[in-house]
Amino acid sequence: MRNLRISATRVAAASVAVVSLLAAVAGCSRAEEDPAPVAANDKGPATELRLGYFPNVTHAAALVGLGEGLFTKELGSTKLVPTKFNAGPEAVGALLGGSLDASFIGSGPAINAYAKSNGEAVRLIAGATSGGAQLVVKPGIAKPEDLAGKTVVTPQLGNTQDVSLKKWLAEKNLTGKVKVTNLENAQTLDAFKKGDVDAAWLPEPWSSRLVLDAGAKVLLDEASLWPGGKFPTTVLIVRTQFLREHPQSVKALLTGLVAAIDASGKDQAATKKVVNDQLLELTGKALKPAVIDRAFANISITADPVAGQFPQLAKDQVTAGIAKEAPAVAGFADLTALNEVLSKAGKPAVDAAGLDQK
Repeated sequence: MRNLRISATRVAAASVAVVSLLAAVAGCSRAEEDPAPVAANDKGPATELRLGYFPNVTHAAALVGLGEGLFTKELGSTKLVPTKFNAGPEAVGALLGGSLDASFIGSGPAINAYAKSNGEAVRLIAGATSGGAQLVVKPGIAKPEDLAGKTVVTPQLGNTQDVSLKKWLAEKNLTGKVKVTNLENAQTLDAFKKGDVDAAWLPEPWSSRLVLDAGAKVLLDEASLWPGGKFPTTVLIVRTQFLREHPQSVKALLTGLVAAIDASGKDQAATKKVVNDQLLELTGKALKPAVIDRAFANISITADPVAGQFPQLAKDQVTAGIAKEAPAVAGFADLTALNEVLSKAGKPAVDAAGLDQK
């Protein structure tokens, strides 16, 4: 009886092995026949797309896309729900909490959103703006050392400009010698006018407003710290789940973005008007012509996220004292949809610089 039980066991095991082998062979055959199956998660166009953005000139592409109805046009039946934020960490909270689907955002918070979710929650899908951030100071401050004992403002703890300032202070041996505080941009302007703060590292148009409206001078243009003056000030990220479930809606959003960037390049005067009209609606105050002219002179509106700079931006968080180790950025970018849109428009592809590989 014992031998019979052993034989039965061996037969059963052999049967399972044969079935497994046949299944594997069949699977290989199907894979060879269909190397690119349709994503199982694709649920078609989304009912709505909740989009974050900031009322800044560095978000000009977003403001043009909204103001000219370019996103809405491409999204068709998908309802666009735009949401205004003051700084990146707020938008990151909304993305990770699932109350936002995509957002125009600074590079620093974009990296943090990816890192906090262990590389799962979001993907970088396009650029929006390169450049457009400056360290502006009171006229009496002529060199970095003059900032010792002074108060310097950034928009929010851990935002793109906050990281840039703290990294620069560390390199100048000024960490702990300068008081860094955070204020909303409009409050920074008022505080500077009152003499409550001495300097600020700000995105456009706020650096221009401090220069032209409050008598500040430029101590440093951040573009001078990067090769070719190119660095990602504003990019577009999307929740990974939304990207997988609604790729058609993401591609529609990107098509609208490329259209907005094209419009910005063809008629800058019209673009400035659209942006200024949006700022008036969002903040209750339009920019003076001189301010918006200066702000636009400092930015480049582009779909290229300058992906090659992200590893350095991640390291900068360590230098700035924001993170103990550089956040991983491998696998962060998915520029497939963007490059499909660009190709259809007859434009060159954008380089992911290896950021699309883990």
